[in-house]
Amino acid sequence: MMVALRLTWMVYAGLIVGRLAGLPLSWWVVLSPLVVLLALSLGQSSGRGRGKRGLRAGPPPAVEVAVPVAGRWSVLNSPADKVPSHGTHGYGQTYAIDIIAEPAPGARPAFAWLWPVARRNEDFPAFGQPLYAVADATVVHADDHRRDHLSRNSLAGVAYLLLLESAVREMGGAGLIVGNHVVLDLGDGTYAMYAHLQRGSLQVRAGDRVRAGQLLARCGNSGNSSEPHLHFQLMDHPDLDVASGIPFSWRGIGVPANGEVFRAGDASLSPP
Repeated sequence: MMVALRLTWMVYAGLIVGRLAGLPLSWWVVLSPLVVLLALSLGQSSGRGRGKRGLRAGPPPAVEVAVPVAGRWSVLNSPADKVPSHGTHGYGQTYAIDIIAEPAPGARPAFAWLWPVARRNEDFPAFGQPLYAVADATVVHADDHRRDHLSRNSLAGVAYLLLLESAVREMGGAGLIVGNHVVLDLGDGTYAMYAHLQRGSLQVRAGDRVRAGQLLARCGNSGNSSEPHLHFQLMDHPDLDVASGIPFSWRGIGVPANGEVFRAGDASLSPP
């Protein structure tokens, strides 16, 4: 499935480039691989990444962990609203959550329909925010060499992300999609993954033993990301290509829903 998906993305990207370069290709020919991509993606979403946990009736029990951030944050995608939260079981994302720092209402730049097409990462309060270990754990994987790209939170930026950039990253595999990331072994077959970290911000390396609340890295905008944010998930394997997602619950907060605002350190939830 993965090989077919990546090959189809390659064909699609090649046709787009060829059409833009002036080759005599009709748009129906260029866009026809999208039908195949949709079918493959649906198959991937329904079956990939389930592993041994997927054989059970119903979801596995939620694992309670500490909150990985401090301060006031809001939620972009949450398993409290739908499962899988990101539309796919792939890469262990079934119960993943995306959060953005918002120290005050309106502090985060709004989505741009026309202009600006892209913004600096420093314009977003999430960029550079510290990220903490959710439990005592062992670092399994730590990678922060990829660049932080400009934001994609505009109509043109999202179109670029969906039509071209995502295709290239999908061909490159999980590492290009999640960008800079760290994976922690929490014990009992549970692993925590933090994605889209800031380049050069890791404070740990593979093999390190960390304590709950210890600084791991900082929030960035690497990988398949539209703006600086933290993508957090629990899974049953450190390899994203075979991992199945595990439900989580943040201690004192639970699982905040899409659009909700929470403050780390207390159980307050409020509208954005």
